[in-house]
Amino acid sequence: MSTIALFGTSADPPTLGHQAILAWLSYRFDGVAVWASDNPLKTHQTPLAHRLEMLKLLIQDLQRSRPNVQFCPDLSQPRTIHTLEIAKRRWSTVNFTFVVGSDLVAQLPNWYQIEDLLREVNLLVVPRPGYPLSEAALEVLKQRGARVAIADLMGPDTSSTAYRNHKDTDGLTASIEDYIRREHLYECQDASPEKQIQWQIAQG
Repeated sequence: MSTIALFGTSADPPTLGHQAILAWLSYRFDGVAVWASDNPLKTHQTPLAHRLEMLKLLIQDLQRSRPNVQFCPDLSQPRTIHTLEIAKRRWSTVNFTFVVGSDLVAQLPNWYQIEDLLREVNLLVVPRPGYPLSEAALEVLKQRGARVAIADLMGPDTSSTAYRNHKDTDGLTASIEDYIRREHLYECQDASPEKQIQWQIAQG
C-alpha cells in the first residue's frame, strides 16, 4: 500500500525549515501532500490566499529535485478531520501519516474530533528547536489512540516567527522574499494602530 505524509502548516511565511522537513519526508514516503490553512488555535497575520501562494512557491522550488511533494490547496480546511476526508476521496487505498511539529503536540488533544482523526492516521512528530517533547503530552495522545513516531530529524532553527518578529530573511527562499516585497506583506507589524487598520483594509 502506498504511503502519503499529510503536512499542513500555517506558512506565515513558509521558510527553509519547512522546505527541509518536506525534503526529509519525500525520501520516506511515496508522496507528501502539503497545504496551508487557518489553525483555529492560532492568530494568523497574513490572509490565507497569500500564505497558499508563498507555500506554492516553496514547493515549486523543491519539486525540481523531489517531484513527489505535492501542493494540495484543496486540503486547506480549518478542521484536519475534514482535510482527511478530502484526502481519502482523492487517495482511496493509501496509508496516511499526519505530520506535526513538536510545538503542536500539547494542542492536539483539543483538536476537533481528534480521536476520529487518530483512528485513521499514523502520527509523526518532528522535533523543533525550543519545543522539547513532553512524555506526558505524548502519553495523552497515546491514550486517545494515537500511533506515534518521532522523526529522527531536528527541524532547522529557522521559523516563521523569527521573520515576523525580527525580519530575519535568512530563513526565506529568494522567491518568497520577492513575493513578500511585491505584495507588501508583514509591513504593518510595527505600525501604529491607525496604519494597521489601513493596511488591513488595503489587503481586503
